[in-house]
Amino acid sequence: MAKALYIAEKPSVAQEFAKALKLEMRNHNGYKECETAVVTWCVGHLVTMSYPEVYDEKYKKWSLETLPFLPEEFLYEVIPSAKNQYEIVSQLLNREDVDTIYVCTDSGREGEYIYRLVEQMSGVKDKGKQRKRVWIDSQTEEEILRGIREARDLSEYDNLCAAAYLRAKEDYLMGINFTRLLSLRYGNSMANFLNQKYCSISVGRVMTCVLGLSLIHI
Repeated sequence: MAKALYIAEKPSVAQEFAKALKLEMRNHNGYKECETAVVTWCVGHLVTMSYPEVYDEKYKKWSLETLPFLPEEFLYEVIPSAKNQYEIVSQLLNREDVDTIYVCTDSGREGEYIYRLVEQMSGVKDKGKQRKRVWIDSQTEEEILRGIREARDLSEYDNLCAAAYLRAKEDYLMGINFTRLLSLRYGNSMANFLNQKYCSISVGRVMTCVLGLSLIHI
């Protein structure tokens, strides 16, 4: 019998979907299942972008000669701490008895990105399965059922997916290149000022915001 697979972003959200479906589901390691449906979950991000040294060992040593780091094709890998759950989700995505996939990750760019990375790594896109996007504003039973009932084809969210990938690549390139550049140029001066042996100057979207707030209070 063909089954529908529901993939939530977090275990707690998956529990709410399982309750809303009102199906007698058996608990398994990393998912729930009955005769007609399977409910599983990510644990936030399961897949991430690879570090520069994965592209080439020469990037392991920070050097001005290897900057800027601008790969022609980006590499991705499973996060080690999330490997078990990734393998569970990947196997479920590729099960022959699963013909419909409901993407139930959080409604937004980051939720879209979390699922698309798993799909990309699992190679499910070419399996001929129907993929639908559940877009909800809350996790009430009524809203979950509405989201499932009105789920649209996942392809309608391809532009959101492209924006998510672009944002991630931008953050990745800015963070790696400017962290290395500023650390190599000013790391020793900062270390001397802070009376430390070494000092790296981390650049990133969140860190920049936090730094700005810190400077306001100074």
